[in-house]
Amino acid sequence: MVGRKLYVWAVTPRLLLDTHIVIRWLVEPERLSREQDRILTQAERRAEPLAVSAVSLVEIGVIPGNRLRISVSEILRALEPGAGFQIVPMDLVIAAEIAAMGDSLRDPNDRAIVATARVHGLRLVTSDERIIASKLVPVVE
Repeated sequence: MVGRKLYVWAVTPRLLLDTHIVIRWLVEPERLSREQDRILTQAERRAEPLAVSAVSLVEIGVIPGNRLRISVSEILRALEPGAGFQIVPMDLVIAAEIAAMGDSLRDPNDRAIVATARVHGLRLVTSDERIIASKLVPVVE
């Protein structure tokens, strides 16, 4: 079972987690960079919710079960309300931002995640080199 939980919702998130970072934070924290671990641990200590794009839920839902140490359903349960994560829904403003970004990112899920971070003024925690190189959003690598 996933052991990380945050319970306070009075604070607005400052970080958006890329899909692979959600999985690493919950299942394989040893795969996080030192900076990612440091910033996420600080957020956890402050009881600051971590934002996750609704698009990441789709990406998690289609991960082959044999690629993870725990089941997809356990990961999704760890993201339920009250567990310290704030799911950011897709909306028309984010869709317009995706359209306005041009062709700097080809993957539609990456574009949606970056647009979500931009619209909500969040730093994106990611190890995705294409996103980092795009310089479209502030990142924690």
